[in-house]
Amino acid sequence: MRARLKELFGVEKPVIAMAHVPALPGTPRYDPAAGVRGLVERLRADVSHLVSAGVNAVMFCNEDDRPYVFEAGLEQVSALTRVVTELAPRTIPFGIDFLWDPMAAMAVAHATGAAFIREVLTGVYESDMGLWMPSAGRVMRFRQQIGAQNVLVFYNVVPEFASSLGTRTVAQRARSAVVSCLADVVLISGPMAGSEPDAAQFDEVRAAIGEVPVFVNTGAKPENIEAFLRVADGVIVGSSLKVDGHTWNPVDPERVWRFMDAVGRARGQAGA
Repeated sequence: MRARLKELFGVEKPVIAMAHVPALPGTPRYDPAAGVRGLVERLRADVSHLVSAGVNAVMFCNEDDRPYVFEAGLEQVSALTRVVTELAPRTIPFGIDFLWDPMAAMAVAHATGAAFIREVLTGVYESDMGLWMPSAGRVMRFRQQIGAQNVLVFYNVVPEFASSLGTRTVAQRARSAVVSCLADVVLISGPMAGSEPDAAQFDEVRAAIGEVPVFVNTGAKPENIEAFLRVADGVIVGSSLKVDGHTWNPVDPERVWRFMDAVGRARGQAGA
């Protein structure tokens, strides 16, 4: 899988940058006056800034569909599909993250030509949204049924806004995600968007899952990216690239360039 990821992203230890879509139709923060066209225009500059700064992929996410639910509405799926269709970069891969409906993410990814999705697919959690019981089996069967086998599935085994109800360690959950649930990539997160994960978990997870890649999912910043890329195979970054480092703000081009400069130095030291 590491070889496949290098072929996909064109580099070892890739940077996947978040394109946070404003609130979609049917959700509390949606702006009906701006409409779906407004979503496209609001996000256009963000995607341009990310691509120009040299990130290796962009991931579209309905980050502002607060409060989140476990089943997407048709109006959300159709609007996100339009946004991605109009703004998907042509020179680098892109992915889809739907909070928190992995079936929707897979459907949008297949329809738009996305290379991967990021979702919570295993475990049982108490969460801000209530009891959370995702089904990897349902999603992976759906991928097969619609002919989306080329869409890689990134499993977040430490979901934000939630805590596991089981007693298994993160490493044990990651191994199950790989062995039993066919994860292509395992993601390690902090407790909230923008929060750093525990660096010690990466060595434990690597020992448990062998050659399957492990990515940093939250909390990456110029100040810590060198340390994270010593233990991780790639990084997903969002909040630290925004104006004032705030998740809901637009992308700050200067912050993206600063982050990518730090990544370049880290890759050089890692020999990547």
